[in-house]
Amino acid sequence: MKYLITFITLLVVYLFLAGFVIEEVILGSFVSAVLTILLANRLNFKVDWHFPLKLIKFIFVYIPVFIWKLILANIDVARRVLSFKIPLNPGIVKVKTNLKGDLGKLTLANSITLTPGTLSIDVEDDCIYVHTIDVKKSSKDQNQKEISGPFEKILGGIFE
Repeated sequence: MKYLITFITLLVVYLFLAGFVIEEVILGSFVSAVLTILLANRLNFKVDWHFPLKLIKFIFVYIPVFIWKLILANIDVARRVLSFKIPLNPGIVKVKTNLKGDLGKLTLANSITLTPGTLSIDVEDDCIYVHTIDVKKSSKDQNQKEISGPFEKILGGIFE
Protein backbone atom coordinates (compact mmCIF):
# COMPACT_ATOMS: atom_id res chain seq x y z
CA MET A 1 0.00 0.00 0.00
CA LYS A 2 2.90 2.35 0.80
CA TYR A 3 4.30 1.81 -2.71
CA LEU A 4 0.99 2.64 -4.37
CA ILE A 5 0.45 5.81 -2.38
CA THR A 6 4.04 6.94 -2.98
CA PHE A 7 3.68 6.29 -6.72
CA ILE A 8 0.37 8.13 -7.01
CA THR A 9 1.63 11.11 -5.02
CA LEU A 10 4.79 11.43 -7.11
CA LEU A 11 2.85 11.05 -10.35
CA VAL A 12 0.25 13.66 -9.41
CA VAL A 13 2.93 16.17 -8.40
CA TYR A 14 4.83 15.51 -11.63
CA LEU A 15 1.73 15.93 -13.79
CA PHE A 16 0.73 19.17 -12.09
CA LEU A 17 4.20 20.55 -12.75
CA ALA A 18 4.66 19.17 -16.28
CA GLY A 19 1.17 19.08 -17.76
CA PHE A 20 -1.35 16.47 -18.83
CA VAL A 21 0.00 15.62 -22.28
CA ILE A 22 0.23 11.90 -23.09
CA GLU A 23 4.03 12.06 -23.39
CA GLU A 24 4.27 13.66 -19.95
CA VAL A 25 1.95 11.04 -18.45
CA ILE A 26 4.15 8.24 -19.81
CA LEU A 27 7.39 9.91 -18.73
CA GLY A 28 5.89 10.87 -15.36
CA SER A 29 4.75 7.30 -14.76
CA PHE A 30 8.23 6.00 -15.51
CA VAL A 31 9.97 8.60 -13.31
CA SER A 32 7.46 8.05 -10.50
CA ALA A 33 7.93 4.28 -10.66
CA VAL A 34 11.72 4.59 -10.46
CA LEU A 35 11.51 7.08 -7.58
CA THR A 36 8.98 4.88 -5.78
CA ILE A 37 11.36 1.92 -5.94
CA LEU A 38 14.22 4.08 -4.66
CA LEU A 39 12.33 5.98 -1.97
CA ALA A 40 9.50 3.82 -0.62
CA ASN A 41 11.73 1.75 1.67
CA ARG A 42 13.24 4.91 3.16
CA LEU A 43 9.91 6.66 3.70
CA ASN A 44 8.16 6.09 6.98
CA PHE A 45 4.56 7.24 6.97
CA LYS A 46 1.14 6.00 7.92
CA VAL A 47 -1.95 6.49 5.82
CA ASP A 48 -4.75 8.34 7.60
CA TRP A 49 -7.97 7.27 5.92
CA HIS A 50 -9.86 10.06 7.70
CA PHE A 51 -7.81 12.66 5.81
CA PRO A 52 -10.42 13.30 3.05
CA LEU A 53 -13.08 14.00 5.70
CA LYS A 54 -10.72 16.29 7.59
CA LEU A 55 -9.85 18.09 4.36
CA ILE A 56 -13.52 18.64 3.54
CA LYS A 57 -14.12 19.98 7.05
CA PHE A 58 -11.10 22.26 6.72
CA ILE A 59 -12.26 23.65 3.36
CA PHE A 60 -15.98 24.01 4.02
CA VAL A 61 -16.02 24.81 7.73
CA TYR A 62 -12.70 26.34 8.75
CA ILE A 63 -11.95 28.48 5.69
CA PRO A 64 -15.33 30.33 5.79
CA VAL A 65 -14.94 30.99 9.54
CA PHE A 66 -11.38 32.20 8.96
CA ILE A 67 -12.46 34.49 6.10
CA TRP A 68 -15.29 35.94 8.24
CA LYS A 69 -12.92 36.64 11.15
CA LEU A 70 -10.43 38.11 8.67
CA ILE A 71 -13.06 40.52 7.32
CA LEU A 72 -14.10 41.56 10.83
CA ALA A 73 -10.47 42.14 11.86
CA ASN A 74 -9.80 44.20 8.72
CA ILE A 75 -12.83 46.39 9.43
CA ASP A 76 -11.72 46.83 13.05
CA VAL A 77 -8.17 47.85 12.09
CA ALA A 78 -9.46 50.18 9.34
CA ARG A 79 -11.84 51.80 11.83
CA ARG A 80 -8.96 52.37 14.26
CA VAL A 81 -6.71 53.85 11.56
CA LEU A 82 -9.38 56.18 10.20
CA SER A 83 -10.52 57.51 13.59
CA PHE A 84 -9.12 60.81 14.84
CA LYS A 85 -8.00 59.34 18.14
CA ILE A 86 -6.56 55.92 17.46
CA PRO A 87 -7.96 53.67 20.20
CA LEU A 88 -5.11 51.32 21.01
CA ASN A 89 -4.33 49.20 24.03
CA PRO A 90 -1.47 47.05 22.75
CA GLY A 91 -0.06 44.15 24.67
CA ILE A 92 1.17 40.59 24.63
CA VAL A 93 -1.34 37.95 25.60
CA LYS A 94 -0.57 34.37 26.59
CA VAL A 95 -3.19 32.15 24.97
CA LYS A 96 -3.42 28.57 26.18
CA THR A 97 -4.39 26.07 23.52
CA ASN A 98 -5.87 22.61 23.84
CA LEU A 99 -4.41 21.49 20.51
CA LYS A 100 -1.82 18.76 20.97
CA GLY A 101 -0.30 18.29 17.52
CA ASP A 102 2.36 20.56 16.06
CA LEU A 103 0.45 21.00 12.79
CA GLY A 104 -2.68 22.11 14.62
CA LYS A 105 -0.71 24.62 16.71
CA LEU A 106 1.04 25.89 13.60
CA THR A 107 -2.26 26.38 11.79
CA LEU A 108 -3.73 28.17 14.81
CA ALA A 109 -0.70 30.45 15.19
CA ASN A 110 -0.71 31.27 11.47
CA SER A 111 -4.45 31.97 11.52
CA ILE A 112 -3.97 34.36 14.43
CA THR A 113 -1.09 36.09 12.65
CA LEU A 114 -3.00 36.44 9.37
CA THR A 115 -5.86 38.30 11.02
CA PRO A 116 -4.95 42.01 11.18
CA GLY A 117 -4.19 43.41 14.60
CA THR A 118 -2.64 40.22 15.99
CA LEU A 119 0.76 38.60 15.65
CA SER A 120 1.80 35.22 17.02
CA ILE A 121 5.20 35.71 18.60
CA ASP A 122 6.07 32.35 20.10
CA VAL A 123 4.63 28.89 20.68
CA GLU A 124 5.78 27.27 23.89
CA ASP A 125 4.28 23.93 24.98
CA ASP A 126 0.52 24.55 25.08
CA CYS A 127 0.69 28.35 24.94
CA ILE A 128 0.88 30.84 22.10
CA TYR A 129 2.14 34.33 22.85
CA VAL A 130 0.21 36.85 20.77
CA HIS A 131 0.81 40.58 20.34
CA THR A 132 -2.50 42.33 19.83
CA ILE A 133 -3.35 45.99 19.21
CA ASP A 134 -6.20 45.93 21.70
CA VAL A 135 -6.12 43.91 24.91
CA LYS A 136 -9.78 44.25 25.84
CA LYS A 137 -10.16 41.75 28.60
CA SER A 138 -8.06 41.24 31.68
CA SER A 139 -9.12 37.61 32.10
CA LYS A 140 -7.02 34.94 30.39
CA ASP A 141 -10.16 33.00 29.44
CA GLN A 142 -11.71 36.04 27.76
CA ASN A 143 -8.51 36.74 25.82
CA GLN A 144 -8.32 33.13 24.70
CA LYS A 145 -11.96 33.14 23.68
CA GLU A 146 -11.58 36.32 21.66
CA ILE A 147 -8.24 35.59 19.98
CA SER A 148 -8.25 31.85 19.31
CA GLY A 149 -11.71 30.60 20.27
CA PRO A 150 -13.43 30.21 16.90
CA PHE A 151 -10.31 28.84 15.24
CA GLU A 152 -9.39 26.38 17.97
CA LYS A 153 -12.82 24.70 18.13
CA ILE A 154 -12.74 23.77 14.47
CA LEU A 155 -9.02 22.94 14.35
CA GLY A 156 -9.45 20.61 17.30
CA GLY A 157 -11.86 18.52 15.23
CA ILE A 158 -9.56 18.53 12.22
CA PHE A 159 -6.10 17.95 13.68
CA GLU A 160 -6.92 15.74 16.68
